[in-house]
Amino acid sequence: MHFVDPSREVLAETLLAAGPDSPTLCAGWLTRDLAAHLYLRERKAAVGLGLLIPSLGKASDKATSKLAAKLKTTDDYAELVKTFRAGPPALSPLKIKALDETSNLIEYFVHTEDIRRAGDRWAPRALDEAYSDALWGELIKRAAYLYRGVDLGIVLVRPSGPRHVAKRAPVSVAIVGEPGELLMHAHGRTNQALVTFEGQPDAVALLQSAEIGL
Repeated sequence: MHFVDPSREVLAETLLAAGPDSPTLCAGWLTRDLAAHLYLRERKAAVGLGLLIPSLGKASDKATSKLAAKLKTTDDYAELVKTFRAGPPALSPLKIKALDETSNLIEYFVHTEDIRRAGDRWAPRALDEAYSDALWGELIKRAAYLYRGVDLGIVLVRPSGPRHVAKRAPVSVAIVGEPGELLMHAHGRTNQALVTFEGQPDAVALLQSAEIGL
């Protein structure tokens, strides 16, 4: 089942409901900056690569800031979100469903929660089981990379039973939570992730002070 299209819809609706000047969990970004990022990463390859290649990071940030600054009115913002909602350009590689799923399933979930959880009042969404399974499947593909900065073994555990060893080491910590919550933790949103830890207290403390995510 393909979940990216409905996830895009939810993200677009969340952006519109929040308006252009709401806070997000992305450091230094308001919703207008996040909308600009989402728009550009489908149309400017350097923006997407800037998240992975440090040498392109400044150019990516500059392009995002420049576009966000042009969203001077609510209508400007809504028009950009409308374009994002319509999907990638006709010749974009993201028109390939498998690539779209790998590139955007987690991206859209995390950024939707970046908006929802930036305020004081929020609650986790009740996710369809098949959607949760899809998020879990994408998470375990990249968990080792996301926890690369942690000098511990990491085991991801779903309350329903499935577990995944993301990293092996003499001392490990198990992170327990639903797939969406594990995703938020793995992407550095540690204060807003509803997870629990199993392990030695000093190991848990080390995990909580570590750099996690992209």
